Amino acid sequence: MRVRQVFPWAHPHGRYPLGRGTDPSPEVLALLTPNAPRPPEGRGLLFLDAETTGLAGGTGTYAFLVGVASVEADAVVVEQFFMRDFDEEPALLAALGPRLAEAAAVVTFNGASFDLPLLETRFVLGRRSWPDLAHVDLMAPARRVWSGALGDCRLSTLERAVLGVVRQEDVAGWEIPSRFFAYLRDRQPARLRPVFAHNRDDVLSVVALLGWFTGTLVGEPSELGPEELAGLGRLWERSDAERSAAYYRAALASGLGGPGAHRVQLRLARWEKRQARWEVACALWQAATRARVFDPRPWEELAKFHEHRQRDVAAAHQLMQVALTLAQEARASGPVVEAFAHRLGRLQRRLARRR
Repeated sequence: MRVRQVFPWAHPHGRYPLGRGTDPSPEVLALLTPNAPRPPEGRGLLFLDAETTGLAGGTGTYAFLVGVASVEADAVVVEQFFMRDFDEEPALLAALGPRLAEAAAVVTFNGASFDLPLLETRFVLGRRSWPDLAHVDLMAPARRVWSGALGDCRLSTLERAVLGVVRQEDVAGWEIPSRFFAYLRDRQPARLRPVFAHNRDDVLSVVALLGWFTGTLVGEPSELGPEELAGLGRLWERSDAERSAAYYRAALASGLGGPGAHRVQLRLARWEKRQARWEVACALWQAATRARVFDPRPWEELAKFHEHRQRDVAAAHQLMQVALTLAQEARASGPVVEAFAHRLGRLQRRLARRR
């Protein structure tokens, strides 16, 4: 059975219209797929989510409902392919196959770990060829952006916190397999209505999440909170270090605090060090030494700066005395204390030779 629904680009899914995610730029797609041999095309994307008979995967797990969304003219078209019993799996795969083959890329959330491997297994077991798919999995970039701001990076969490989606009478994911098996026993289709709605909303949320990335990555940092700014800095770090540093600076200027600020200070200091902007790097290392939890890295960097760049052995010696005391008070690991003691002893010997 196939269910088809059409949503205009202006249709709001949470706070954002669906059309925002229908035509991402090559730059955005390259950023979201840093390990791909080539970034996928922005047009011809197929958004996908599957509901299965189990959450563990394996050859005994079936995808009984597969939802896909494609862009047509000025609308997003959602199609859901449903097998009413196990003997209809060949028909489901036959209907889904052309959609996959025609797609420029498939966009999922956690599809690399679950949906696509499961579907590939079903295609192979059904003696059907599995197409060579370009894939954009939004889970990895979502974790880089929101792991420090949210308790978790599940799609349901991002829906509420980022997209502003509030589902009405949604069914929990763990409950979906049991609803399908109950349907096979009593053939009451009403129990599957929330499953279809859940799958449709998952697909639309993937479209809207790609729209968030599309709109935000070319937007102004001032529109975001400090945690999101820091997350975008992590996202840009692999491909554009200068833009990543700009996001990190914006995050600190916006009031980022706590462990997040400490991580950003160290990442930004590393960038400033590479640019030989030593004054700025030292200021960031100094700020990082005031973290509530002892971290040896800024102390090591400051000591190396004074010893090797400034040729001020006395200042480096004084720093390491303080650092060693703090490491011992914080009960740092043995290798850290030994490294600090070794550096301090070497600096003491250099001072003694000068005297």
